[in-house]
Amino acid sequence: MSGRTETVLVANRGEIAVRVIRACRETGRRAVAVYSEADADALHVQLADRSVCIGPPPAAQSYLDVEKIIAAARRTGATAVHPGYGFLAENAAAAQAIEDAGLVWIGPSPASIAAVGDKLEARRIAQEAGVPLASGSEGAVAPDDVAEVASRVGVPLLLKAVGGGGGKGIRLVEDLAELGPALERAMGEAQSAFGAPAVYLEKCIRPARHIEVQILGDGQGRAVHLGERECSLQRRAQKVVEESPSPFATPALRERMGAAAVALAEAVSYRGAGTVEFLVDEDGAFYFLEVNARLQVEHPVTELCTGIDLVRAQLEVAETGRLGLTQADWSPRGHAIQLRVNAEDPFRGFVPAVGEVRGLRLPGGPFVRVDTFLTEGAQVSPHYDSLVAKLCAWGRTRAEAVERWAAAANEASLGALPSTLPLAGLLARDSDFRAGAFHTQWLEPWVAALPAPELDAETGGLAALAAAVAAWEAGRSPRSAADAPGGNGLRPWVLAHRARLLREGR
Repeated sequence: MSGRTETVLVANRGEIAVRVIRACRETGRRAVAVYSEADADALHVQLADRSVCIGPPPAAQSYLDVEKIIAAARRTGATAVHPGYGFLAENAAAAQAIEDAGLVWIGPSPASIAAVGDKLEARRIAQEAGVPLASGSEGAVAPDDVAEVASRVGVPLLLKAVGGGGGKGIRLVEDLAELGPALERAMGEAQSAFGAPAVYLEKCIRPARHIEVQILGDGQGRAVHLGERECSLQRRAQKVVEESPSPFATPALRERMGAAAVALAEAVSYRGAGTVEFLVDEDGAFYFLEVNARLQVEHPVTELCTGIDLVRAQLEVAETGRLGLTQADWSPRGHAIQLRVNAEDPFRGFVPAVGEVRGLRLPGGPFVRVDTFLTEGAQVSPHYDSLVAKLCAWGRTRAEAVERWAAAANEASLGALPSTLPLAGLLARDSDFRAGAFHTQWLEPWVAALPAPELDAETGGLAALAAAVAAWEAGRSPRSAADAPGGNGLRPWVLAHRARLLREGR
């Protein structure tokens, strides 16, 4: 449904809420922020024209409550809702409820979201559109039939939740003897995470590249693509580094993937921004993976390489029902790369970190972009995703972009809060990364082989002192203090930083 978008309620938080609010302000639109009690002082709340508290910190009681979103829109006179990514962004029922309330949903239609969100239906649509598929089951598999289907598909294979996405609800089977227990676990996970136990089988493409194509559609059967993004550097099936263009894709592969993505988007009358994701094998054959029916976390790299503001494009399509460009209106320029700056310790299995950000330093310079909600003293909450910033750099070549990116990451600091920032510099020095010789299973063992940074004598002593204080406060023994809930689950160097602040009287 297209219509008036002069006042946009941003149904999200964090850096994407900041991104959308800025786009609204640039285009003369008013922006309404919603926030949980944990986000009362957040940057997106400060930037918005109006803001409404929608509940306590748990997302189920705030950002995922569509009725509270609609009530906030009515209260503030909002005419449209932008979901960002995550939360309600790919929820067809929520999109329908918002449209039924007379509001413009800035995203794909509820019907399109439902079609591509059902993985089996998405495979059927892709097949009809001529998009290559990995071999797999025709539909959801019953426990009695799984052995027969698995024998036909062959190992390694994947058990995937029909309603899954984002790397969740997936089980790898490398030996048919593991099939029964794996199916039981997969169905249990699917029921718990997505409300339905249905799973299907798909051949596992390994080693594989994860390459996605950015699409824009008018909702009336016309779409364009804006090139591809390389997303193979992942941990636990979640992207960590993204870049455009892919260092692996040839011009011929790029053209075929772009055409396939457009065909699929037009088959579902896709509206707004989204991506069609593919797995690409060593020989350059590509296979449909899924459609992300929303703005992607990694959209900045496409913006840097095309000069097209994707959020502005979303707003324009939602209001006019028309695309403002054709396939011939753009051409790629240079190379861009992005690091997801997660509040996680990559040297300790990517364990999440929470707490106050002290000593924040954001990088700058030509062709460096930082998308973040962080300000000095901001709180990183345990209630939400660990993504706190996105660090991007553009260059005329991949080598130039990577150099600039690594230098920017070295300049940046979250103070004592562990993060993925060190990965950029370490990757930039790795010969395989520089050559583009990696795949979806490359990053985790590479990180696991890295030596953990050592604490110097002063920091180590302060860490021990801070851990002992935390243990005393929590009523626990010093031996378990570093991981005690009383210490907020923070690592020793975080506690050391706090001890140093105490010693300095700050």
